[in-house]
Amino acid sequence: MKHGKIKYASAGTAALLALAAFAATRPPSASTDDAFIEAHVIPVSAKISGHVARVLVDDNQVVKAGDVLAEIDARDIQTRLDSARGKAASDRAEAAKTEADLGRAKALFAKDEASKQEVEHSQAAADAAKAGVSQSEAALRQAELDLSYAKIVAPEGGRVTRKAVEAGAYVSVGQAVLALVPEAVWVVANFKETQLTRMRPGQPATVLVAAYPDMRLRAHVDSIQAGTGARFSLLPAENATGNFVKVVQRVPVKLVFDEKPGDGRLLAPGMSVEADVDLR
Repeated sequence: MKHGKIKYASAGTAALLALAAFAATRPPSASTDDAFIEAHVIPVSAKISGHVARVLVDDNQVVKAGDVLAEIDARDIQTRLDSARGKAASDRAEAAKTEADLGRAKALFAKDEASKQEVEHSQAAADAAKAGVSQSEAALRQAELDLSYAKIVAPEGGRVTRKAVEAGAYVSVGQAVLALVPEAVWVVANFKETQLTRMRPGQPATVLVAAYPDMRLRAHVDSIQAGTGARFSLLPAENATGNFVKVVQRVPVKLVFDEKPGDGRLLAPGMSVEADVDLR
C-alpha cells in the first residue's frame, strides 16, 4: 500500500515537472479575449436642404469613391443658377460700359472738356460696377456649388451601413443619410497592463475571429495606446478621493491584419475576436 502511494506521488511529481518544463520552453506570449474589430465609419450627410429625388444604393452595398449615393431635387437650385448667370452677365456688361465711360471722361478732362467732378463720378460708377460683378460672380459660384451638392457622392469606397434616407424624404443641411465602412479594418485588443512588459510594435500576432472559429489570421502589433481605457472613459476614476482599491488596468493595443480571411468572409466593426501576441 505504501509502495502504491509512493508510486502515485512519483507520477504526480513527474507530471508537474513535465508541465513546468513545457511552460519554460513554450514561447512567451500574451493573449486576451477582450478584443474586437474596429474600422473607420464615415458619416455621409447632405450639404443642402431639399427633397430626395432618388436613392441609388441599398443597405450593405459596396460602393467606390465618387459613386452617386442619392440625388436631391435640384429644380429650385437650377432656377437660382440660371438667374445668377443672367445677373452676372448683366453686371459684367454694366462694368464694361462704366469702364468705357471712365476712359472717355479722362480723355475729355485731359482736353479741358470735362470737369474733375465728372471724372470722379465716372470713377465711382466704374468702381460700383466692379463690386457688383464680384458679388454676382460669387453668387454664381455658390449656385454652381449648390447644384453639385444635389448629388450626394461617396467620399471613399466602402460598404453602405446605417442607411436612413428614402426617395421623397426631406433632408436638412448636415443631416446624416448613411454611413460607409471602408474595407480596411484592424483589431483593438485590450491587454492587461501587466502583459505589456515585453510587448512592442512589430511583434507577430494571431487573431481568432469568433464568427470563424476554424480560421486563424496573421497580424502584427501596430501601436499601443498612450493611456488606459479607463483614463479616456466618460467618467475616469478619481483615485485621490475615498478608499483606493488597486485594479489591474487594460490598455488598448492596435493589431493590423497581415492577411484577409477570403471566401467572402466579412470582417466588420464590433465583431469579437481573441488575440495572441508572440512576445519573443
